[in-house]
Amino acid sequence: MTDGTNPPSSPQPQPTPGNGGYGFPPAPTTPASGYGYPPGAPAQDGAGGFGPAPQQWAQGLPDMGAPTPPGAPGGPGFPGAPGPFAPQSDQPDWEAMADRSAAERRKKRLWTIGGAVTVLALLAGGGTFLLMRGDDGGNEAVDDKPSPSVSASPSPSGSKSKAPVDNTPTVKDDPTQIRDRSGKAPLKMGPDAGVFPIDKRFEVRTKGNENSYAESEKRVVDTAKSFTVSARVWNRAPKGRQIAVSQGNEKSFSFELGLDQVNGKPAWVFRVQTGDQGAEATAVTVSGDSPKMEKTFSTLTGTYDAERKQIALYVNGKKTGEAPVPGVFQAPGPLELARSRHEDKWTAPWNGAMESVQTYASVLSPAQIDTLKPGRVDAKSKPTGSWLLY
Repeated sequence: MTDGTNPPSSPQPQPTPGNGGYGFPPAPTTPASGYGYPPGAPAQDGAGGFGPAPQQWAQGLPDMGAPTPPGAPGGPGFPGAPGPFAPQSDQPDWEAMADRSAAERRKKRLWTIGGAVTVLALLAGGGTFLLMRGDDGGNEAVDDKPSPSVSASPSPSGSKSKAPVDNTPTVKDDPTQIRDRSGKAPLKMGPDAGVFPIDKRFEVRTKGNENSYAESEKRVVDTAKSFTVSARVWNRAPKGRQIAVSQGNEKSFSFELGLDQVNGKPAWVFRVQTGDQGAEATAVTVSGDSPKMEKTFSTLTGTYDAERKQIALYVNGKKTGEAPVPGVFQAPGPLELARSRHEDKWTAPWNGAMESVQTYASVLSPAQIDTLKPGRVDAKSKPTGSWLLY
């Protein structure tokens, strides 16, 4: 029996404000600046990752309490205030309420931690992707040249890969000898000559004195037959007679390629000796010039055609002169860089540098000489000697 008044009701816990769903809004990612850049490396936070710390993300998450079951206050079919069919009790079920509250707190904590970890994982993954992907500016250089590290083993398609190219300028374990890339004629340098790296190439430098030279142990060019000799040269000043490449014996040169005064002016020269006594009267010279002859590289190429009995000089791939000769003195001496032999003594020291020195046992055609690139040999004619290629 009742006295006509509503019996006391137990206050029911209400849903936490803002607990309207099970997800959480995605957090903005910290913009990555790309591989190897500033501006601005990705911001670091106290958690050691990219973007806000987990507790910062937790502050922005909605309450992730347990969903309200049907029949409970606020649930489907139970609009909030106790209805006539709701079970009533004089005392609240404090133990059940405590269990529910603890369960809600545990679930909220799990949602918060799980959400923060997920966001951090996404951010870390996105940052890694950006780092691996690099900048979208398209500034990557493409190199179609074979790498020195290319393996000589067969490729998956069955074709053989190119062998590594050894551009070492000097003989192994002996830096005083310039390595012959085509034969077995290294050039031993004097005490005042040396090989120096310039970008991706090497050059030999000489000081224009009697101790600044390089020479082979034996003859390289057979002057009784057709031949071609070429060198890319640089000189400090075009004064007097300076020879870059020569060959001869203890008495005289057989041929020489370099710089001299012709009609009172500096000129590139290719000169051969036709007599065994080395007299001036038996020397034949062809010459040429270029717009700039000092402190710049020029490619000099001299040829001897044994069938036609003719010599020619090319400067930077273009023929500048030719002349008939009865033959060339067959001197058995070594190949020389930066000096020549004349009247039983060394003369005409080269004051400068040179690279891409080559000799051929044939006459290269004008077309081959025109396409003879610095640091490269003619693909159709194997050189008898080549030094300081790149």
